[in-house]
Amino acid sequence: MTDPTTHHPATETVAEIVALALAEDRVAFDVTTRATVPVDQPGEATLLYKQSGVVCGLVVFAEAFAQVSPDVEVELLVDEGQWVKAGTPAAEVAGPLAAILSAERVALNLLQRMSGIATLAQQYVDAAKDGGEARVVDTRKTTPGLRALERYAVRVGGAANHRNTLEDGVLIKDNHLAAAAARGTGIAALLAEVRTKVPHTLRIEVEVDSPEQAREAIEGGADVVLLDNMTPDVMRAVVAEARANPATARVLFEASGGITLQTIKAVSATGVDLISCGALTHSAPALDISLDVRPA
Repeated sequence: MTDPTTHHPATETVAEIVALALAEDRVAFDVTTRATVPVDQPGEATLLYKQSGVVCGLVVFAEAFAQVSPDVEVELLVDEGQWVKAGTPAAEVAGPLAAILSAERVALNLLQRMSGIATLAQQYVDAAKDGGEARVVDTRKTTPGLRALERYAVRVGGAANHRNTLEDGVLIKDNHLAAAAARGTGIAALLAEVRTKVPHTLRIEVEVDSPEQAREAIEGGADVVLLDNMTPDVMRAVVAEARANPATARVLFEASGGITLQTIKAVSATGVDLISCGALTHSAPALDISLDVRPA
């Protein structure tokens, strides 16, 4: 089980995201519940993981009920980051039935999304370990407005985060290289130019799609070279060539581009340091979780 306690999104961030989700669902104007459930009718509910996976988002789940009514109590039965089997009860909820019903969808949506990401991340990490020591990282391909929660879920699953925003690091991608080439500037010259414009504390990473570009980036002083959509054999050769030279052995290598659970073992075996997978967030299926409500 991963210990995510020191990496949880700030309380105010969680509260803000949940508040926006509740407002989007117009929870304060739940006409169906208002018309069918008296405000003083109590109720209970059991949170049930109907699918095996990693538990992630319990604080967010509880926050949804707390914002709808402070009288709703949530008792957690499992730990954040714990792998649970299908059929495991994860929490008991009690309080005003109307509040439970109104908050239910938002609470489950966020929990299902976060648990699904954490589960997929753990699967990618486990598969990568079978091939080598590469560290699995996410990308910025996140749901707008949910990045803090989704990247936290990645960490709970045992993977790591790439740069969080555009200001966190220099990543020169193919379109940046194309823009420079149109001005007659090659990779090495562009790297020299970039170093004069950004703080020395920032790493500079360059995306390349051929061994020739990789050599130019390495010789130009790139801190990280992103090997994009290369075959494992090509990546292995690029990494081995750089590591064989003491002057370039320091360079970090990141593999990216359509990496799946079926291919990540082979990619990890190439000797790259990092494997970035957009699928961790943009393609993670929501985990099947339900709230079994019992009116009193």
